[in-house]
Amino acid sequence: QVHLVESGGGLVQSGGSLRPSCTASGFPFNMYAMAWYRQAPGKERELVAAISAGGTTSYTDSVKSRFVISRDNAKNTVYLQMNRLQPDDTGVYQCAKGTAPTMQRGYDHWGQGTQVTVSS
Repeated sequence: QVHLVESGGGLVQSGGSLRPSCTASGFPFNMYAMAWYRQAPGKERELVAAISAGGTTSYTDSVKSRFVISRDNAKNTVYLQMNRLQPDDTGVYQCAKGTAPTMQRGYDHWGQGTQVTVSS
């Protein structure tokens, strides 16, 4: 059974940094793309960053140059380094498991999420 557990969210002032992580189990982690989604209050869930099984990364425009997604296959863990955080980055951040090694084939499991709140 696929299990994704996020941690590392919190409250931070504008301009600060956070590094949430997601530990996975129940599937061969190194064979699948992974991603981070976020859902802000009153908004639809959006894909923030993704990483293929081979390590290729992709970001939504609003976080490029500020966020870095990475993975440690030995620890079955995916990270999201978030720098220069802004109030618009506030939301619940969920990691997601891909359906294939590549990022473009969609995602089929999500964790419960970790709350990130950025104060102005």
